[in-house]
Amino acid sequence: MTLRQIYNLAIKMGIQSDLRGRQGVGKALKQVKSKYQNLSKEIKAEFDQEKLTNPYSDTRILFDSKNQIKKILAGVDIGTGEMLLAEKLACDTVISHHPLGLALAELSDVMHLQASVLAQYGVPINVAEGVLKERIEEVSRGVAPINHNRTVDSAKLLNINLICVHTPCDNLAADFLDKFIKLKKPEKVGQIIKALREIPEYKEAIRLKAGPRIFVGSEEASAGRIALTEITGGTEGAKEIYEKMAQAGLGTVIGMHLAEEHRQEAQKAHINVVIAGHMSSDSLGINLFLDELENKGLEVITCSGIIRVKRK
Repeated sequence: MTLRQIYNLAIKMGIQSDLRGRQGVGKALKQVKSKYQNLSKEIKAEFDQEKLTNPYSDTRILFDSKNQIKKILAGVDIGTGEMLLAEKLACDTVISHHPLGLALAELSDVMHLQASVLAQYGVPINVAEGVLKERIEEVSRGVAPINHNRTVDSAKLLNINLICVHTPCDNLAADFLDKFIKLKKPEKVGQIIKALREIPEYKEAIRLKAGPRIFVGSEEASAGRIALTEITGGTEGAKEIYEKMAQAGLGTVIGMHLAEEHRQEAQKAHINVVIAGHMSSDSLGINLFLDELENKGLEVITCSGIIRVKRK
């Protein structure tokens, strides 16, 4: 395979598992194309053409050596150390889950996905967009001063392919968990924890002292309507959203991680929060993607926090 083929596969799998559905993703892409067509000639010249077909700004090819791919090193976080490890292991390609380079610089752009998903759970779209607007701008300002290209430069010097696949993998995890939880039909928050413990990535995370936990609520609390709004969508949304979720009739949120100020707001809104775990949830989505790469004959080595579980 080529790096472009891996990239295209990631986008395809991301769209197939997107909680918005194909129609929702298609609508988002159509809006981008419409905006592009109305730009001036000068601004069009600066426009990122990948956005016309890739709805995930945090998933990009960062360096392509044009070499045929045979051996891949994949990790949740990739830095210069992991790039040197890839060279040591004779890997021609590195896949980072968390975004780097221009994908990190535009991490905030993918957060608009959260508003559409919240709307599907009953939060009015205008409310979801309004609440998220300030948080998206906050994330954009937060990543602005970061040295985005540090690891990308390492990849270039070592002549090793580098790609990051973020939201497509998170979509795969969210879709998996959404179907799994609906099948289990938990009525209590404790039953959600019990169900998650059946998934190998979370079972291993328990052994590593990073398993699923209740951050708001109790095992005996009624779960009510369960939302998977905080597994995908770039990063944590706005803390003010929990009040709107309660008003929409949601009872429990399953997420990867939760800042303390978000926890406090969820508690005020009487929204239960189950934190499945960050590395374990990332691993779940990454594994579903890596399985597909291995099915295509590529050798994959994992590092940097991935709990590797292979599924048929």
